[in-house]
Amino acid sequence: MIEKSDFEPYIVCFACNWCTYTGSDQAGVSRMQRPADVRIIRLMCSGRMEPSYAIEALKNGADGVIIGACHLGDCHYIEGNEKAVRRFSIMNTFMEQYGIDPKRFKLWHISASEGAEFTEHIREFVSELKKIGPNSRKKIAAKEFKKLEEVVI
Repeated sequence: MIEKSDFEPYIVCFACNWCTYTGSDQAGVSRMQRPADVRIIRLMCSGRMEPSYAIEALKNGADGVIIGACHLGDCHYIEGNEKAVRRFSIMNTFMEQYGIDPKRFKLWHISASEGAEFTEHIREFVSELKKIGPNSRKKIAAKEFKKLEEVVI
């Protein structure tokens, strides 16, 4: 088993193209250092994100999932971020049904000019996930992947 002190969490961030993704890009251009634990998937709008995608990422072994949305009232698509807030208000219930700690999921409102805030949020989330420890689904997902790999090869 991985010791919590040696553990580096794997985080999937689904980021709105117009705000959170641009904010993360701004952080990179400004050479702000953030943990390399985050994989960013760009979405046109957080309102297009389905809760099932976040659940699947966690079921497949991600240690944490972030949904990055525009600030309320500042959506490029008028109310997509409000739709995301409504959709993800039930995430804790879904996660508990799958036996996943709800602390592994975050919905953040980060604008294009908030690269420093994005970086700080990432650091805090990594620290929180290190305290929680690795996702117990990682081993299960690895076994399932190995079986699939054997079938394909």
